[in-house]
Amino acid sequence: MVYDILMILYFVGCLFGLWFVFKKAGVAPWKALIPIYNIVVWINVCGKKKRWYIYFLIPAINIFTFLLMVVETAKVFHRYGFLEQTFAVIFPWIYLPIVGLNKWEYHDPSQEPPHKVSELRDWMDAIVFALVAAMIIRGKVLEFYNIPSSSMEKSLLTGDYLLVSKLAYGPRQAMTPLAFPLVHNVLPFTGGQTESYLDWIKLPYHRYWGLGHVKRFDAVVFNYPDGDTVCTAWQSNRSYHQLVRDMGRENVLNAKQLPVGDQMVRNKIRVRPVDKRENFIKRCIGLPGEDLEIKDQMVYINGKKLPNPIESQQTYSVKFSQDGLNYQKILEEEGVSREDFDNALYGLYSGNDGFELPLTELKAQELRGNYFVASVEKKVYPASTDNNEIFPHTEGNMWSVDNFGPVHIPAKGETLQLTLENLPIYKRVIEVFEGNSLEVKGGKIYINGEETTSYTPKMDYYWMMGDNRHNSADSRFWGFVPEDHIVGKASLVVFSIDKDHGKPRWNRIFKKASSF
Repeated sequence: MVYDILMILYFVGCLFGLWFVFKKAGVAPWKALIPIYNIVVWINVCGKKKRWYIYFLIPAINIFTFLLMVVETAKVFHRYGFLEQTFAVIFPWIYLPIVGLNKWEYHDPSQEPPHKVSELRDWMDAIVFALVAAMIIRGKVLEFYNIPSSSMEKSLLTGDYLLVSKLAYGPRQAMTPLAFPLVHNVLPFTGGQTESYLDWIKLPYHRYWGLGHVKRFDAVVFNYPDGDTVCTAWQSNRSYHQLVRDMGRENVLNAKQLPVGDQMVRNKIRVRPVDKRENFIKRCIGLPGEDLEIKDQMVYINGKKLPNPIESQQTYSVKFSQDGLNYQKILEEEGVSREDFDNALYGLYSGNDGFELPLTELKAQELRGNYFVASVEKKVYPASTDNNEIFPHTEGNMWSVDNFGPVHIPAKGETLQLTLENLPIYKRVIEVFEGNSLEVKGGKIYINGEETTSYTPKMDYYWMMGDNRHNSADSRFWGFVPEDHIVGKASLVVFSIDKDHGKPRWNRIFKKASSF
């Protein structure tokens, strides 16, 4: 509610200021209250050319244009100070009323000679303006995101550059406002060891009005839910919580270095706020309030089977009809990436019976028709009681990535009935995501010191899965994604480069990222 009031004050403050600016310029002040028309009048008051009208019509560019207009307003009142214009760009809703209510005199720009500034001042103005505008656009409107891994293939490919819309679900208020600009969570050139933010000020979660809500099959960018605590040696490539399950808490906390591949990497333990956790991209499969189950690799929602994305991949075991073939060349001609081939080759040397490759159903059919291929069989991973990587990480759990659940996805305001059996599923919801204390004493459940058999979530939760179903760290491994972790909707592939060959994928440019 507080943030909504601040947003209203932002717009009201700007309109209030323009009312008096127009009055000083000899323009009827009521024109400041007419949407769109007030922009036309404002441009004329500041003596700008007609093309500025067009700038205001272009998304994202109009934010730059608005801030430029605030600076131009300062100039027609002969306010040229660097600090003052910086203040105007950062706080236009305060500065415009100051200009309008002050005794400063308006000067018609058509009657004034151009004001000249030094080259240094010109650069300083450009840097400040660009930083402020870029931070607003990146935080509230859109952001570009690079696909770093193959977890969404073949729908979204490694090397795709996406436009992520913050407006799709509503811009999220920054919860950690003291941060180095345009950097996510670690400073560049520090090897991932130095945080880019200060947690002296923490703001509560708030999301402004958006164009819609998260829908099933949307490709969603969100903060890694298991990334509240991080080992800097691994970052999000391996969860701190999984390391603790594998190695023991004390061993992880006391480790100055951790093995990453064939190297020992310096390690620190970091606790990160929600908006500074790593960005992940997955497809939304389950919505708040739904029951989800996976049976033989097929997802069921409320008992109904969901179709798999056409370009989704499963693991297949590929066997060749002859020894001594150039397996890499054959598979590369079939569209298998070098990374997938290298992983399959490593698995073959480790004892796999065949090349285990992520393939779409269509690609598996094509491979079966290859003269050199003897067989292509889909892999189904069996459940195992010692598989502690599968959510909710309980002893004796017989779920797997291919046979999972059922689980109920929490919805805001609904009543969850708690038992000792299902408590592990909702433990992080209650403790970590919603900040309650949780204890089990004498076979009874206590939340915030009070015995209970139910819990009412304060947020909606979602179930996210990668399209590359056997090569994706997703909700099957770490559970639900809270609404306060949602960053935005992957809307469009704006560029794509094939890392195997270093060439652009022209056929992917402007492909819809959330198409299904």
